[in-house]
Amino acid sequence: MSSALVVSPPSRPVHPAGGWSAAVAAALWRGDQLGTPVSAVWPSGFAALDAQLPGGGWPGHGLTEILAPHSGTLEWRLLGPALRQVCAAGQPVVVVGPPLAPHLPGLRFEGIDERRLVWVQADSVAERLWSAEQLIKAQACGALLVWLPQARAAQIRRLQVLAASFESPVFLCRPGHALRESSAAPLRLQVRVGIDWELHVRIAKRKGPPLEDTLRLTSVPGGLQAFITPRLCQPSRWMLREEEVDHVVVRTPAQPSRRHSPAH
Repeated sequence: MSSALVVSPPSRPVHPAGGWSAAVAAALWRGDQLGTPVSAVWPSGFAALDAQLPGGGWPGHGLTEILAPHSGTLEWRLLGPALRQVCAAGQPVVVVGPPLAPHLPGLRFEGIDERRLVWVQADSVAERLWSAEQLIKAQACGALLVWLPQARAAQIRRLQVLAASFESPVFLCRPGHALRESSAAPLRLQVRVGIDWELHVRIAKRKGPPLEDTLRLTSVPGGLQAFITPRLCQPSRWMLREEEVDHVVVRTPAQPSRRHSPAH
């Protein structure tokens, strides 16, 4: 009588957390949770903003889209603290096609070492795209800023695919009205300036639940921090509010009456 060989499949370890292994459970993301990327992140320098960014800072391995009405100025104020960290680590910051020439004294006040700043002057969209693609492929910088006001959705998608293999953060700077257009960037922020030296930041897209509130980040330009008075740090406290102006009554001083002497 021949004996049959019975092969039993290896028993699988039972994991209490939904049956997933620890590695799979750590990489699993649910749509109602704020995403936590497995790549490195760079603190933004604003605690309120880091609390709302996936992973707690500017992420690598993907595009971050910065949408601002005044292109070429607000981006530096928002990204300055993070770029300062990149320069302090001895890595270059590359900017491609900024609408305004980088103001080196102002950047120096923000702690950005101009010796670590590389400016690629590219005028056309094709030149900027090509430059950004080559820098990403070569892993050639610690942070990349590229201005693409007229980029098409397919071009942004191509940059996102390339940036997925790039450890450092890649910032795509575009005008505010580009928010109406679709974008493959996993993180999109709309930035405008407030009255009390604030940056009003709205996270329009992120890996996680939507954020309806607008973040108000204190951001006094570095060149004014040593000279601005405490009163001017919050001008809204002493400026007349619009609704108060409507009730202001201006009275002119009474004119003295003139007596005419009788004619002789």
